[in-house]
Amino acid sequence: MAGLRAGQGILRRKPIETIEEAETAEAHGEHLTRTLGLWQLTAIGVGGIIGAGIFSLAGTIANGVAGPAVLVSFLIAGVASAAAAFSYAEFAGLIPRAGSAYTYGYAVLGEIGGWFIGWDLLLEYTAIVSVVAIGISGYVNFLVRETGADLPHWMLGAPGTGDGHRVDLFAAVLCLLIAYLLTLGIRSAARFETIVVVLKVVVVLLVVAVGFFHIRTANYHPFFPFGVSGAFTGAATVFFAVFGYDAMSTAAEESKDAQRHMPRAIMYSLGVSMVLYVLACLVLTGMQNYQGIDKASGFSTAFKSVGLGGIADVVAVGAIIGILTVMFTFMLGVTRVWFAMSRDGLLPKWFAHTHPTRHVPTRVTWIVGVASAAIAGLVPIGEAAELTNIGILLAFAVVCTAVIVLRYRRPGLPRSFRCPAVPFVPGVGVVASVWLITYLAWQTWVRFAVWFVIGLAVYFSYSYRHSELAHADARGMPRD
Repeated sequence: MAGLRAGQGILRRKPIETIEEAETAEAHGEHLTRTLGLWQLTAIGVGGIIGAGIFSLAGTIANGVAGPAVLVSFLIAGVASAAAAFSYAEFAGLIPRAGSAYTYGYAVLGEIGGWFIGWDLLLEYTAIVSVVAIGISGYVNFLVRETGADLPHWMLGAPGTGDGHRVDLFAAVLCLLIAYLLTLGIRSAARFETIVVVLKVVVVLLVVAVGFFHIRTANYHPFFPFGVSGAFTGAATVFFAVFGYDAMSTAAEESKDAQRHMPRAIMYSLGVSMVLYVLACLVLTGMQNYQGIDKASGFSTAFKSVGLGGIADVVAVGAIIGILTVMFTFMLGVTRVWFAMSRDGLLPKWFAHTHPTRHVPTRVTWIVGVASAAIAGLVPIGEAAELTNIGILLAFAVVCTAVIVLRYRRPGLPRSFRCPAVPFVPGVGVVASVWLITYLAWQTWVRFAVWFVIGLAVYFSYSYRHSELAHADARGMPRD
């Protein structure tokens, strides 16, 4: 009987009808403020999607994994991402609360499912912040070299990435600066994000417009120098560069009209970003042979190779500014997931405390800032990038599955946005996500397994007994 009760306990679900209720959060200093409009949300989404994928990872994948077929890598990842985006959009309109995939999984698949999605996202989003910070460092080093100056080697990269490298100091400091920005309040932080996203899009359009006139079609041959499998391997690695809307959806509780605005912001941000990705990849691999593309600062070196050093400097500055928005979006995402899990009692309530006037979770923000700074400073970009993908792909598969389950379980629920062609579209998201997972390195699986085991220990030693639903069961309160 005890085993049966435990099995039922881990599958307990949050009633969807009550998820929007504030419950006792405000009394305990655990509430967020609704200030974000449609275009601010869209800017956060675009800010999370466009960044390291164009300015850093595109060059890395083109040079050593896919060649000119890096374009195909982004398209494959984009198809999987689009299928998942429809599923996220349906849930964002249905459950406009902080936590995104964690909250959706908790409501549909039960507590253990929600826990592991949230637990995965804590690691994945933090690692993404670190990867992006490392990518910015590459462009900073490019600009420093252009001035003829040299920085001390010990501060230019993680151990093992170069002669004398001890720490990527600039990447670590950037993580702390983004954490500070987020503690100022969502209104101020979103205003900064919107301005920088506009600047970033202008830089990408400049890259495409100017680079178009320097394309040499001979650089596209061979298009698959590493075989078709190289394009799929590249897709698995760049996948984290074609989402960001999922992290943006964690801010649903800070949106003025989440049920209407969140689904639209998800679709707008992904659509704009994929168009820019395709154009940018065509220009990058057309301007320079894939073997000569610099992995750290691809576009800057490509423009320099055709005699446009001034444009190269502009691109480098734009990359540094623009990639900041990716760090902003994903650090926002991880702090809101952590906040939601703590408010639900799955992690200590201490983490759910918000600032009394700014109404943001400052405690978890600083913890994430320090953790991401440590990863950015001490882990090579390739290992950090691989760390980001498996949990995100699994979260996408779970969200797509949850849409199908809920559509059949609760067809009458009012939905402000409906994922089209259910179960086909979310099914594509599930299959594509699982397929891409098979292309990840075995080391990624090992790291994920370790994190999974740690999560099991935390859940059964603390979360199972302290969750709000466990307390409701003890009081005999009805739940879904």
